[in-house]
Amino acid sequence: MKINFVLNGKSVELDSRPDARLLDILREKLGIKSVKEGCGEGECGACAVILDGKVVNSCLVPAVAVHGSRITTLEGILETPENMRIKRALEEAGAVQCGFCTPGIVLAIYTYLKNGGTADDTSIRKYLAGNLCRCTGYNMIIEAVKLAIEMG
Repeated sequence: MKINFVLNGKSVELDSRPDARLLDILREKLGIKSVKEGCGEGECGACAVILDGKVVNSCLVPAVAVHGSRITTLEGILETPENMRIKRALEEAGAVQCGFCTPGIVLAIYTYLKNGGTADDTSIRKYLAGNLCRCTGYNMIIEAVKLAIEMG
């Protein structure tokens, strides 16, 4: 089946099996490497993307569901002022180590900032839920979100 969507601001049209996952389309057909398979069950956030303004796990999204949608990956926000703030905040808070979870966490923080997120621990924790980080731990990530808000 033919699907059309906007990826990182550019129109995409491709043929795909209807049961294909968005994760596989992004990695295998389009070469997007920031979207990674972690658990394959929507629990870890390694495959997170922004789909029509909402952070979703691309391993759970069938190809047919993205027809006509707008998708943003980490590659699509790299040069934005928000991402520069997030990157600086993550570095200053010591909130990244191996980097496997970082793209999903950055996209979650990016949408949190875009949606007017506050420096409230409970709100930040709720927004970051579904992103697993086995190296750094969440306290430093929460501190990084607060720093990014302060820098804004």
